[in-house]
Amino acid sequence: MLRKILAVTIMAISFPTIAQAADAVRVAVTDIEGLEALHQEFGPFETAIEKSTGLEVELFPVGNRTAAVEAMKSGQVDFVLTGPAEYVVLKELAKPEIVVAWQRPDYFAQIVTLATGPVKLVSDLKDKVISFGSVGSTSQHLGPAQALADLGLDYGRDYEPKIISRNVAIEALIRGDISAIGMNFGHLQKARKAYPDVAFTVIARGRDLPNDILVARSGLDKDVVEKVGKAFEEDGKDLLAAVLKGDDNQKYRGGFFLSSVNDADYDYVRSMYKTIGVKRFTSFVGD
Repeated sequence: MLRKILAVTIMAISFPTIAQAADAVRVAVTDIEGLEALHQEFGPFETAIEKSTGLEVELFPVGNRTAAVEAMKSGQVDFVLTGPAEYVVLKELAKPEIVVAWQRPDYFAQIVTLATGPVKLVSDLKDKVISFGSVGSTSQHLGPAQALADLGLDYGRDYEPKIISRNVAIEALIRGDISAIGMNFGHLQKARKAYPDVAFTVIARGRDLPNDILVARSGLDKDVVEKVGKAFEEDGKDLLAAVLKGDDNQKYRGGFFLSSVNDADYDYVRSMYKTIGVKRFTSFVGD
């Protein structure tokens, strides 16, 4: 009898705790590692989205992009905020539902070289070395490669692509070891501040890149998805203000949350993958 009473008591104590954990809506961000960094950037957003939806929200750290896919497929995470290049693979592997796009103003790829150097036109880069940033990055690798392809230079055939970290690449550009660098607008602004005595110039720009995107895992309760989507539509300004309290989230300043978005909007990213020779979107480039 004592065992039965203890068992019932333990069950009565444990079940509410399990239920509460199950009720929490878990949100992951693919480009932030560690719970501390995640809370630092998105803690205010967590509070704001809870207020707007009435849901209990829990930030869920993932170690990398692949971990985000596995967490979504296993039901450990309900929503994932990810970049356009990552979304294409996530869509293929986990079949998530699009909720809302997070616009990043002035988010486009560029080909940068020295204003005082010999390269004046994209055609001048033929048979030259061009560096790209993080492998698989939308704005540092895929986007710049596509911008060149759109102007007639084939990746890996008309020029030699090299993956070099941005700061090292800038030094190499100044020395003349490489002829150009693929980067985004924000990176060029930082380069000009870091090297005030160097004249940089842009010889190619791509179109605005597709937005970052919040997706919901396949099979998630429709009411939950609708509540979250409605929150962005009705309380977007408050949610954006909360997001902008994170230092690294300043890339969203001046942007909007866009609900009129669909999978076809990311076909441009699929074209980028094909440009660098990737025809199947079943794994992350560089992993």
